[in-house]
Amino acid sequence: MATEKTIREQLHETALKAPQSSGVYLWRNAENTILYVGKAKNLKNRLSSYFSGQKDIKTRILISRATSIEYIVTSNEYEALILENNLIKQHNPRFNIDLKDGKTYPVLRITNEKFPRVFKTRYIIKDGSQYFGPYPNVNALDTFLEMVKAKYPLRQCKILKKRDNPCLYYHIGKCSAPCCEKISKESYMEFIEEITHFLEVNPQENLKILEAEMKEAAKKLDFEKAARLRDGINAVKVLLMKNLVSDFDPNSRDYIGYATEGSLVSFAVLKMRNGKLESRDLFRTLSLKDDDEIMSEFFPAFYTEKELVPANIFVPPKTDVKLLRQWLKETFNIRPKITLVGKSEKIENRHRASFEMANHNAKEDIIRRLRERGDIPALKELQQLLDLPVLPLRIEGFDIAHLHGKYPVASLISFYNGNPDKKNYRYFRLKTTDGIIDDFASMKEATTRRYTRLLNEKADLPDLIMVDGGIGQVNAVKEVLSALDLDIPLVGLAEKNEELYFPGNSTPLVLPRRSDALRLLQRVRDETHRFATTQNQKLRSKENVVSRFEKLPNIGKKRAKLIYKTWKTLSAFEAVCKSAPEEVSETLAMPISKVEEARLGAKILLQEAAEKQQTAKAAGVTGMVRPHSKENSFTEELARQALQSDGGGHSGKAISSEEAGAAQQGGGFHSGKAISLEKAGAAQQGSGGHSGKTISLEKAGAEKTAPTRAAKNAKNAPETSYLSSLAASALEDTLEAAEPEQKY
Repeated sequence: MATEKTIREQLHETALKAPQSSGVYLWRNAENTILYVGKAKNLKNRLSSYFSGQKDIKTRILISRATSIEYIVTSNEYEALILENNLIKQHNPRFNIDLKDGKTYPVLRITNEKFPRVFKTRYIIKDGSQYFGPYPNVNALDTFLEMVKAKYPLRQCKILKKRDNPCLYYHIGKCSAPCCEKISKESYMEFIEEITHFLEVNPQENLKILEAEMKEAAKKLDFEKAARLRDGINAVKVLLMKNLVSDFDPNSRDYIGYATEGSLVSFAVLKMRNGKLESRDLFRTLSLKDDDEIMSEFFPAFYTEKELVPANIFVPPKTDVKLLRQWLKETFNIRPKITLVGKSEKIENRHRASFEMANHNAKEDIIRRLRERGDIPALKELQQLLDLPVLPLRIEGFDIAHLHGKYPVASLISFYNGNPDKKNYRYFRLKTTDGIIDDFASMKEATTRRYTRLLNEKADLPDLIMVDGGIGQVNAVKEVLSALDLDIPLVGLAEKNEELYFPGNSTPLVLPRRSDALRLLQRVRDETHRFATTQNQKLRSKENVVSRFEKLPNIGKKRAKLIYKTWKTLSAFEAVCKSAPEEVSETLAMPISKVEEARLGAKILLQEAAEKQQTAKAAGVTGMVRPHSKENSFTEELARQALQSDGGGHSGKAISSEEAGAAQQGGGFHSGKAISLEKAGAAQQGSGGHSGKTISLEKAGAEKTAPTRAAKNAKNAPETSYLSSLAASALEDTLEAAEPEQKY
């Protein structure tokens, strides 16, 4: 029972780590025999469903007999359906037998005749005919053929015989009567060319023509014709879905893709035989060779027999093709066609797409390998290079994202054991740099809020902090750590030349490009950048979607759209509500009393916008960038709002923002788990004592910190105002519950 439980857990773990993309999955037993083949639109969701809820007896038996799950990633669900069908027919899995008949999917055939026919078939005859498909959606194929018959007067008879008089199909416009020479071969072949254009050459242009005809028919109130064209358009769109796993090219082909992570290398080989994807083979190895040498190492290990070498091999760019051809000729005395698949090479789209599918599968295998083993080699190398006291199992990374100073967001991502730990991702909606471009100040705010909170909660601290940036960002974070009396190793990774920066040292460290340590830091950096950019885009999208008009009383989405369409701006709407309320009432279908309420709401919004603009102007903000000389007055005002007090006494585990701003007289004591801000804000009178577990930020306000970009010339204002505002933000953070991937 213990063994069965362990195997089930391993299967469940494999399911949870599957990618969220379409593909085919294979259940195998201890003898590596395929028990079941299935397809999925989302592999992770489908495989995970096998381990949730009550399952029927057949599914329980399948899981009890399986020892491993393998999956092949495809570009779309259509490819997965075709590949599933091919694999079932090839392997005849036990648990698929009762579910499948012996039929194959139909194809569309254009015969090799003087006047070709177009029809559906399930049989391939090698007589020079053109074949398109296969098409799993038989209804869509039938609808497409109906549209072809309605639009093109093609011959209907199976055998073309010369006739003196045309049949009924000619008289009703369904046939051009080539049997009676009513149409020339050239004119007839124009119809065939248009049909082939629909299916492979330029389908989008033909779809636009059909859509124009559909709209024209609707205008003429010929709704039956418009409906037929609509169905035909939908059928064409279904038939045009890409299919990389089955074609009608009989030549044997191998598509070889690979992916690397440090010394890890995974190869994926897609084997196409007789027009079908026969198998996908994965090979794992370790190598420190450069990209132009990897394939020359793989070929001799993979092609060990002459019979294994196909007629066509597609390989990545930078491959030494001449060397491989020479090796195959001298070893097996054969000369297969080896094709480079690069951006500059001119090859058919189906070959390029199949090669990309091989690359995608190789990348997925690299991800699985990293999850299985953890990135211990990279962590050990990182510990040695950075002279860290312990193995950096927990790494936290920071990055800043904004749009010209608007919607500033700091991302915090966490890596554990060399892999992303997404439940510990966070993002910060920055408060002190909203409308201001200052990455150093933004980085200070994010790290102050993060590590003040961890200290208050007595939570585990990371083994290493990595920031996306150079020496400026590193020194900014170091100031915060010093103010909090934290000794956490810190490094910055500058993207331009992949240089590592350390606090107080402007000379960067450059690691080899294939270094495991550099690769790990790049993964952390790229993830911080992705997460920060994603959150920034969400804020921008939300701002753009939520209309200002919807904020008005009695105005919903429909009325907001109508207001925008009619009056465009909020000021114009407020003016017309004041001068002609009857017009607004009639347009929006609402009483005049509610129109007046909407006008007052618009007036308030306009006043708020004007006040915000005046505040920004008074603070010295020009556009989105503030002048250097105004920074301290701006941050000092923030600190004054957060820390207005003459002293205060508070007990408990945290100080609320209201308490921090309440005016108190005399001395002040804070007992319990709390943060002291008296000296940090330099705004307290009298004595200040603190007992119990306390985190002090006195140093944060008392010590000289390295100036930010916007503060280098501001020498006359107190240094304490900036960190005081950060500390006030940190206090608010301690009151909020931490949620995965949630804003602080």
